[in-house]
Amino acid sequence: MSRPADLSRSATARSAEGEGTGTAPAGPPRRLIVLLAVSCGLTVANLYYAQPLLSELRHDFGISSVTAGSLVTATQIGYALGLLLLVPLGDVIEKRRLATVLLTITIAALVLSGLAPGFPVLLVASLVSGTTLVVTQILVPFAADLAPDESRGRVVGQVMSGLLAGILLSRTFGSMLANVTSWRVVYLTSAVLMTVLTLVLRSALPSRAPGGAQAGLTYGGLLRSTVRMMKVHPALRRRALYQAAMFGTFSVFWTTISFVLTSAPFDYAQWQVGLFALAGAGGALVAPFAGRWADRGMVRPMTAVAFAVAAGAMLLAGLGRHSVIVLGAAAVLLDMAVQTTLVLGQQVVYRLDNTARARLNSAFMATFFVGGAIGSQAGSFAFHAGGWTAATVLGAALPVLALLGWCTELRPGRRRSD
Repeated sequence: MSRPADLSRSATARSAEGEGTGTAPAGPPRRLIVLLAVSCGLTVANLYYAQPLLSELRHDFGISSVTAGSLVTATQIGYALGLLLLVPLGDVIEKRRLATVLLTITIAALVLSGLAPGFPVLLVASLVSGTTLVVTQILVPFAADLAPDESRGRVVGQVMSGLLAGILLSRTFGSMLANVTSWRVVYLTSAVLMTVLTLVLRSALPSRAPGGAQAGLTYGGLLRSTVRMMKVHPALRRRALYQAAMFGTFSVFWTTISFVLTSAPFDYAQWQVGLFALAGAGGALVAPFAGRWADRGMVRPMTAVAFAVAAGAMLLAGLGRHSVIVLGAAAVLLDMAVQTTLVLGQQVVYRLDNTARARLNSAFMATFFVGGAIGSQAGSFAFHAGGWTAATVLGAALPVLALLGWCTELRPGRRRSD
């Protein structure tokens, strides 16, 4: 097995060979891309284990559907905080060491979640784990750093396909494991998986120390620099708001669908809810295509298509309330649309400043995860007030707003950009 430094040197050598012969640089080794994709999937899954378990948690702790939904909201708020406060450190701290520390804290929080004596403890543990799970957003820019410009979209798309698969398969895994054991075992099992992953990443990731002027930034200066990114890069603000709307829709759907499937006319058990979540896993297949679209300069048109597909998927879900096939089709379409705009947005953002990708990613991801947190809670309120119809109307409205924002980019006299 190659040592981490060997992987880094071999990737650099292949890049140099490509430049010398006139061929495209090879980029990072395939096995490293696969490892990063799997790592992102296993890690981000922890953000979503609770979604299909909300009905069980509601009954176990004797809480309302709105209170149960706050667990997802707390986790996503924690993730947003981590994106703002921790991810920028990826520009000044060696990434392998930073990932190890964050994953270690995550393991402790997952153990606390599995042993939580009451809902408040579970809520706090979820907030903490959500904050440290931003290790995924250390790994994705890491992959972008390793990739040459010509194939960066493809590489990021491949890594992101693992991340989306983790988001979607987490619901199936969590539901089916909880059905044969309990929701507590879901968190404890994840703690074991995260322990194994931490050890593998520690030994396999190449060491990549930060360089350049940003390496000397203080923590306060680093945070101020991250905020400044939002001020000086209009494309960053725009793509972040677009993705906030899309992730809000995503959260509305997946936070409330478990309430639909566990009530009449379906009355599904937890394992059946988990099987339904497999439908959305098809969305992960679009990630490599989205990366190629980005590499070919198709960011703008495919963004508009994705907005329209997301809105249509939510309307389809509302009309197909009594058909699991229609709901499954809506889930696939929605997840494909969200994944497409995410990969396209990251390609735009990563091009803005190659010395500050961690901070750019921090601002981008934090903004859209706030949108997801708002979507989770708003979706729970909408479902409580008006049922599935109200939730799907809310979900459809968000990408429509994003599409209206996209249309303003075409006004005469306004500079066009991604």
